[in-house]
Amino acid sequence: MKTMVIGASKGLGKALIEGLGTSGDTLIGVSRRRPAALTAQAGVNLDWLEADLGDPLNAAPLLAHRARENGLDTLIYNLGIWEDQAFDDAYDFLADRDEQLRDIVACNVTAPILLIRHLLPVLLRSERPRIILTGSTSGLPQSGRPEVTFGASKFALRGMADALREGYRDQRLGVTCLNLGYLNTEDALETPRDLAERRGDGELIPVHDVVQVVRMALSLSAASFVKDITLPAILDPRF
Repeated sequence: MKTMVIGASKGLGKALIEGLGTSGDTLIGVSRRRPAALTAQAGVNLDWLEADLGDPLNAAPLLAHRARENGLDTLIYNLGIWEDQAFDDAYDFLADRDEQLRDIVACNVTAPILLIRHLLPVLLRSERPRIILTGSTSGLPQSGRPEVTFGASKFALRGMADALREGYRDQRLGVTCLNLGYLNTEDALETPRDLAERRGDGELIPVHDVVQVVRMALSLSAASFVKDITLPAILDPRF
C-alpha cells in the first residue's frame, strides 16, 4: 500500500508516519521541510516530498506528478490552522485578522480541494482507493465552539467527504472524516501510551489512539469503509 500523509513533520502527522504501514508498504510524507529524525515501522519504505500547501496552486501539481510516477492508494490530509486565540476564553471573532482568516480557508479548504482534484485520477487506479480527512469536533453540529472560520473550514471537510463519496461511489472510493477532539501532541508515539493518556487529566487524546483508529480504517477490505469517526476525549464536556 502506498500512503501519502500531508502535514507529516510534527504532531499527529509525524505519529501517522511513524505508526502506519506494514512491511513492504510505502509512506510518503509531505511538509514544507523534512524533519531531522523520523523512524518508520520495520520494512516500511519512507519517502519525503517538500511542498507548501499554503501555496496549493503550485503544491498540488507537484504532488500529483510524483504520485503518477509511483502510484497511490491512500491520501491522508492532516493539515489545518486556526485563529490566533482559538480555543481560548479570549477568542473574539471581531478581533480576527482578515489575512489570517483568508489563510485558514486557503489551508483548510482550498488546499485539500485542489490537491484531491489533482490526485484523484491516480487514486482511482488503486484497487482500494481511500481518502482520510482530519476533521474536528468543531465541525459537528452544535459543537459548542465559537471559532467561526476554523469551525466553518471543518464543516467544509465533511461536505467534501460527502460529495466525493457520492461522485465516485461506482469507483469504490472510500472517504473517511475523522472528527477529533483536543489532542495531546506533546507526547510523541515513542512515549508509552499509559503515560501519554495522563496528560490533560482525561481532556486530551493521545496521538496513539488516533493512529490506532487510522490503522483500523485502512485495514478494512475493499467491500467497506469508515464514513465518519468522532473521537472526543473521555472528559470533554461537549460530549
